[in-house]
This record gives sequence, C-alpha cells and structure tokens, in this order.
Amino acid sequence: MEGSKEVNINKWIYIVAGVLASAVGIIYVTPKFEVAEGSLDFLPALNASINATVSVLLVLAVIMIKQGKRIAHQRLMTTNLVLSALFLVSYVLYHTTHESTAFGGEGIVRTIYLFILLTHIVLAIVIVPLVLITFSRALTNKFDKHKKIARITFPIWLYVSVTGVIVYLMISPYY
Repeated sequence: MEGSKEVNINKWIYIVAGVLASAVGIIYVTPKFEVAEGSLDFLPALNASINATVSVLLVLAVIMIKQGKRIAHQRLMTTNLVLSALFLVSYVLYHTTHESTAFGGEGIVRTIYLFILLTHIVLAIVIVPLVLITFSRALTNKFDKHKKIARITFPIWLYVSVTGVIVYLMISPYY
C-alpha cells in the first residue's frame, strides 16, 4: 500500500510539473498583456537575485545536513522552495507582459550564451519534478529515498539557479 501511495504522489507531481512547463511555454506564443510602461522592468533583476539567493542557500543547506543540522537544512530547503515558487510567479508575470529580449552578442560569446540558455531551460523543466519528489520524500520521512534523489536534485537545481544568474548577466545589456 505504501508503494502505491508514493506512485500516486509522483503521478501528481509529474502532472503538476507538466502543466507548469506547458504554461511557461505558452507564454512565449501568446499575446502580451499591457501594463504601464516600465512598471515591471525590475522583475528580471529580481529573478536573478532570487536565483543567486537560492544558489547560496542550496550550498548552505548541503553544509547543514552534512553537519547533522537537520532543522537548519529543512528550513533552508523550505526557503528555497518558497523562493523558487516566487521566482516562477515573477518570471511568468514578466514574460506575459514583455516580449523576449534578443541576445546581441556575436561569435563565440553568442554560442556560449545559447549553450548556457539551452541547458538552463532543459534542466529548469527537469528540476521541477525532481525538487517536488525530493521534498515529498523528506515530508514523508523516507530519508533513505530522499537522500538518494537529493544527490541528483542538488547539482541540477544548483546549475539551474547559477545559470539563471549568468543568463541574466549576459542578456541584461540588451534589455
């Protein structure tokens, strides 16, 4: 019975992750909502700040758990989950009101940017169910399974948050 309960939770996690990925994809092909000129222009910098904060807190959370400080680890990871949800809301709000910004760099810099952007996008889609499964295993006290998937989730989540900052820094001159 316990295994079927986990399968059911995972099924819902994949459904939620699929809906989120689809919703984010749709915002790029739908007309933009009009807002007061410049009113949401701060959101890309906010998103980069959230990503930078998540990066630092992810590393701190790993340090805490390695030191046996489970409560500190739990609080840091919960903060990361909340910040990531805030990021998603902010990201969607910005991209439903603004056209995508074209990268103006050329040559090898453009190739590097596109590689970072592509891997960031793909792994940002992958990380959502991984984070949710990792959290669900911690919440259900399945720490052996939590630890096993967290070893996969952590480096991907860290990569996505760090590359989010890098993408912002590379494209910010073109806003």
